[in-house]
Amino acid sequence: MNPSFIGKEEIAALLPMQECIDVMESTFRALANGECLQPLRSIMCLPDKTGLLGMMPGYAEGPGVMGIKLITVFHANKNSGYPSHQGVVVLFDAKHGQPLMLFDATEITAIRTAAVSALATRVLSRENSERLAIIGAGEQAQRHIESILLVREIKEIWIWNRNEANAEALRKKISAQRDIPVQVTKTAQQAVENADIICTVTSSPEALVMGDWISRGSHINAVGSSTPFSRELDTAAIVRATLFTDRYESIFNEAGDFLIPKKEGAITDDHVKAELGEVLTTSKKGRESNEQITIFKSLGIAVEDIFSAWHIYQKINGIKPNK
Repeated sequence: MNPSFIGKEEIAALLPMQECIDVMESTFRALANGECLQPLRSIMCLPDKTGLLGMMPGYAEGPGVMGIKLITVFHANKNSGYPSHQGVVVLFDAKHGQPLMLFDATEITAIRTAAVSALATRVLSRENSERLAIIGAGEQAQRHIESILLVREIKEIWIWNRNEANAEALRKKISAQRDIPVQVTKTAQQAVENADIICTVTSSPEALVMGDWISRGSHINAVGSSTPFSRELDTAAIVRATLFTDRYESIFNEAGDFLIPKKEGAITDDHVKAELGEVLTTSKKGRESNEQITIFKSLGIAVEDIFSAWHIYQKINGIKPNK
């Protein structure tokens, strides 16, 4: 058995963003219904702290597949021409354990991460949200603009990044593609304070968005931080908001945005109101008023990669997708 490897260009063609948003809805419904196994990821850091290897396994009962994402993270790669995140997703048949297909993890991760944020935005943000703030200017910044525009009628976009030249490059790219006003702001506060939807997509180890900047009724997708010691939102932002996540076990073990305020005594575990899947299946409530501030803390979980890979596998092999 020699499973095929599906590269970046083929994945991009077979997993367009709108389809991926729909796939992610199926993923989170299955997770909430107990139809998945989702252990915590394992991480091995190199001795010199220059990089890490992440191992993310999972199982999906519906399609009868299991898989693992093996991903490396080397943030200094931005200076050497390599992606900061590289790896593979391996998909297995769960009946006999047969390897089915390998996929470029960088592209699947890029698409599904933004698709999950769009799904959370559709579920948790106000329907009349029209002003989008992007904190960061890398790959995920561009992908989030693409995905959020699919679920809300955005009329203004503000971008802030510590490197203003990168923010300006993203502004020019988006302006060439979309007939929407896009501005680069001098400070993160200027981007955030009038926004209806805020996406933080940075590798910053420290808070960039302060609670007193956030307008009532806003929704935040906090995406960039995924370790217990780093965060993008300060304690006041977390305290002011109603907090949702992709997976309880992940936020309670991996999310500095949650764990740092908890260590300070500002919140308890009860501050996390629901998983996204629980809101989708209506077992728990989502947004309850137009004044409420909502935060979706995204850690990224393996079943997102597995359902994405399975969707691509079905299209390649002419299998009719499960409804």
